[in-house]
Amino acid sequence: MRLPAVVFFGALICAFGNAQTPNADDLIWQKSIQKYDAKRAALLKHVDAVAAGKQFQPDWESLKKVGVPQWYEDAKFGIFLHWGLYSVPAFGNEWYPRNMYLAGTKEFEHQVATYGPQSKFGYKDFIPNFKAEKFDPKAWADLFRKSGAKYVIPVAEHHDGFAMYNSDITDWSAAKMGPKQDTTGELEKAVRAAGLHFGVSSHRAEHYFFLNGGREFDSDVQDPRYASFYGPAHAGVTDKNHQEWMAHPDPAYLDDWLARCAELVIKYRPEVVWFDWWIVHKEFEPYLRRFAAFYYNYAATHGFKASINYKLEAFPVGAAVLDIERGQLDAIRPQFWQTDTSISVKSWGYVENDNFRTPESMLQELIDVVSKNGCLLLNIGPKPDGTIPEQAQKILLDMGRWLALNGESIYGTRPWKIYGEGPTKVVGGSFNDTATKPYSSEDIRFTAKGKVLYAIAMRGPTDGHVTIKALAKGSESAAPEFRSVELLGSKAKLTWARTDDGLRIDVPAGPTGGYPIAFKLIP
Repeated sequence: MRLPAVVFFGALICAFGNAQTPNADDLIWQKSIQKYDAKRAALLKHVDAVAAGKQFQPDWESLKKVGVPQWYEDAKFGIFLHWGLYSVPAFGNEWYPRNMYLAGTKEFEHQVATYGPQSKFGYKDFIPNFKAEKFDPKAWADLFRKSGAKYVIPVAEHHDGFAMYNSDITDWSAAKMGPKQDTTGELEKAVRAAGLHFGVSSHRAEHYFFLNGGREFDSDVQDPRYASFYGPAHAGVTDKNHQEWMAHPDPAYLDDWLARCAELVIKYRPEVVWFDWWIVHKEFEPYLRRFAAFYYNYAATHGFKASINYKLEAFPVGAAVLDIERGQLDAIRPQFWQTDTSISVKSWGYVENDNFRTPESMLQELIDVVSKNGCLLLNIGPKPDGTIPEQAQKILLDMGRWLALNGESIYGTRPWKIYGEGPTKVVGGSFNDTATKPYSSEDIRFTAKGKVLYAIAMRGPTDGHVTIKALAKGSESAAPEFRSVELLGSKAKLTWARTDDGLRIDVPAGPTGGYPIAFKLIP
């Protein structure tokens, strides 16, 4: 993930600059990974052979024909997992490996005070303490199923460059170090056994620059023995938030990136591949086309349908599914989309003393997103021992209980003529997931399934009734007459009336708290 202050700059500057001419650090990194050159070359050869298939070709016009799998449009709710070495220090956020090498940051000061100078104790030295000794993939999958989620996407590799899967082209992986387990593979089996769909995310692109702060002083990033882990750590032009917008990856790095992405597809057959923002750089563009053609053709050959998630403008509309980080849209988008946000506020990965969202707010966000033709990918950050924080478990289970009663208003639905009504205005765009003011019972969201309309009040009413103005007689929405109005999760017979002011529904007395309530309107 990335920092919010510069979210829009990526699209702006991606058109500038040329592929980076390798410098000494690039060449040291290239030499450090030579032992896997043959395997990497074989993967790339396979990529291009599959990408030249009959169904899709590596050009945008062909790739825009891929469509979205029906299961994905129906699923609405998925689980994201940020789990890696950054959970060991459990400080700051998942950008700890970058910030611990940037003088003046709280992570730098914490690192030196707690572990000593970075020349003696660097990021690699957290690996022995990443043991995952309590990791139980079946328990994880059971929790996700009970939460009501329909798909699961673990981070296969974050910006830090430590692969959480069994890679054949790097030694720096959870399968070979630390827990010495293919945690991604074990989770994939458990998730599919639980009847859920499985995907993976790759943040490998950002690793090109991610640890370059260690070039500025005496640290283990300077040591050639660890170059294959720390990467080129290439210096570029940074902004005030330490974002490396102007570091341009060279072909050797891009080849390695493509090979790692292909390896994930071949090993785990993910139904979704999620990419973070840095692929917006123009150097990635031909590699994205090659990967997408390979992935879509591979999926078709192996009997499943695939989707790619992207941010900003890395893909053209239609060739993949747009993802908006920690944010929502303020209108219906004709094309299916996704928001990714976290159950925790401070960090995507596990940190001590994090703050957590409420289950009510997460359900409201899910409902709002679904009403606008989107789905919610909700992140949790497990601890280094493989346990999921109790606060996160409770929120997921609370969401699951609501969805068990009201899920028919969410799963398999499509947007109605309008997304909703009410006084609360959603703040659209990335990094605005907590900017919208609290919802009221006057805030209504609509979903539809065939001829059935669902109207969801974002909070239960305090005065015993809900009035839906958009469903007034003669309203512009031209809603049909209803022969039945039901409250999902209740067997009570409702009293309702449709007038010039709206559809007024008397709600049976009962504890609703701040949770949404959903009505099923049958014409």
